[in-house]
Amino acid sequence: MINDLQNTYFNFLIVEKGLSKNTIAAYKRDLNRFDQYLALANKDLNSVTTEDLPLYLAWLRGLNNTDFSMGESSIARNVVAIRNFYDFLAREHGFANIASDIHPPKIPKRLPKALTLANIDSFLKVTRVDKFAKRDRALLELLYATGGRVSEIISLKVDDLQFSVDHTSVRLTGKGGKQRVVPVGKFAQDALNDYLNNSRKDLLKVQSNKFLFLNGRGGALTRQSAWKIVVTQAKAAGITGELSPHSLRHSFATHLLDGGADIRVVQELLGHSSVTTTQIYTLI
Repeated sequence: MINDLQNTYFNFLIVEKGLSKNTIAAYKRDLNRFDQYLALANKDLNSVTTEDLPLYLAWLRGLNNTDFSMGESSIARNVVAIRNFYDFLAREHGFANIASDIHPPKIPKRLPKALTLANIDSFLKVTRVDKFAKRDRALLELLYATGGRVSEIISLKVDDLQFSVDHTSVRLTGKGGKQRVVPVGKFAQDALNDYLNNSRKDLLKVQSNKFLFLNGRGGALTRQSAWKIVVTQAKAAGITGELSPHSLRHSFATHLLDGGADIRVVQELLGHSSVTTTQIYTLI
């Protein structure tokens, strides 16, 4: 009975909901695990009650179970799978919806990984001599100097840079097309000038290309390429652990707050719609 109902449910997810194969496979794994628990508890879909569900979650956490124990994010996914399954059973087959009041556990927010100031210094001091060296240095300096998302930085046009005698800034376009202007410090400004005056023209294949950062074919630098540049630089600097362009954004925010910057100012610089998101950095 369970297998027949599950097969009907999976067909519903495929045909009516259009879910991907990976999502369907995840639902199958979660419901198969639920089947496993019901068998151990001598239960079936007709006899399971609301009171059984907290016991199932405890079992997933390792209580009365020596085979495995799940983390909270996996348990949260299991809860969603069961709730959606029982929604279907109640709507299509007249089952009591015993899972309607069970909620996924709250997942603690992961604190952003920030480099120390010493790490940043080592990271940005690594130098190379090749056709992309000046571009890469300008990219890395700008990522850290502005706290911009990698998607915002690689989407920059030359016209988004605003140079003046005593001030340089960049116009970033964030989520939802929302724009913000972020000041650029001297190190990043010098790196940008060096790249624009001595390197970008050698990469430019079509004069109409207005993107700031170009690849070897003269097109816009990709997200994947920017990621690789950061990882390569980190290895050259001897920095271990996972590092990404977002690590530089995290470091930018953390260092500003450590230096006494107002959280509302940091919120605006990062382009966060809510100060709650920015407050994560105050917990580091």
